[in-house]
Amino acid sequence: MDDRLKRSLPFGEWETAAFVVGDGEEPGRLPLVVLHGGPGGCHDPLEGLGALAEQGRRVVLYDQLGSGESSRADDVELWTVETFIDQLESVRDGLGLDELHLFGSSWGGMLALEYAFTRPAGLGSLILNSTPTSAPHWAEEALRLHADLPPGLDEKQAEEEFKRRHIIRIDPEPEVLARARAKFGTQVYETMWGPNEFTVTGTLKGWDVIPRLREVDVPTLITSGRYDECTPRLVEPLHAGVAGSEWVLFEDSAHMAYLEETERYLQVVGGFLDRVEGFA
Repeated sequence: MDDRLKRSLPFGEWETAAFVVGDGEEPGRLPLVVLHGGPGGCHDPLEGLGALAEQGRRVVLYDQLGSGESSRADDVELWTVETFIDQLESVRDGLGLDELHLFGSSWGGMLALEYAFTRPAGLGSLILNSTPTSAPHWAEEALRLHADLPPGLDEKQAEEEFKRRHIIRIDPEPEVLARARAKFGTQVYETMWGPNEFTVTGTLKGWDVIPRLREVDVPTLITSGRYDECTPRLVEPLHAGVAGSEWVLFEDSAHMAYLEETERYLQVVGGFLDRVEGFA
């Protein structure tokens, strides 16, 4: 994403590394803010969404506190949903984003839902990629998927096979994922989630927002992959719970349809934004 402009935005005593593609909004367009996964991931795997700036909008990606190129903070008490909602608000303030569309992937989608529940002013729509609504349900599905792995694998082999089947099905994997791993916020991930994708022991282990989904009152697009660790069984309650939501299932993808089926993914998201904004 060579056309991105890096901005350092204050967030309390820390700094948020934000990356902006596009010069501004054409009439009728809103900026798109992108929330990466993890917790503890970074924006890099999602940088291809910057292509949506060609619609006449800014695309804003940023690294959440404790990961990527944003400040690291060695304090496990910080790793709460509230911290990351506050950081999102600080990004909006720092860039003057009075109105926005909000994209969240995986944990980023969980955060986007939590933000939507606060009824923020100026939220135009939600785009939720591979987003669970219940950590306990996720854990159940992860154990089911893990049980289907070949017998006799050690822990590292099992994680690699799980990744190949249910996280990204491109071999060799895109270079951007190695770049992202080098910036990973391990403390954030282990504190909030756990030691790996199929062992949920962190502070989010009881997280469940299914009863609150009716509170989402903006147009919502849901995307996920056929082979996703966020299985169709996990996505169904989200689609059922958010009134009027659209769900697009990418048949050749796992957890990263934006990398696995990039061209179609951009068409789907761009088309949704066109419809919401009245351009289609």
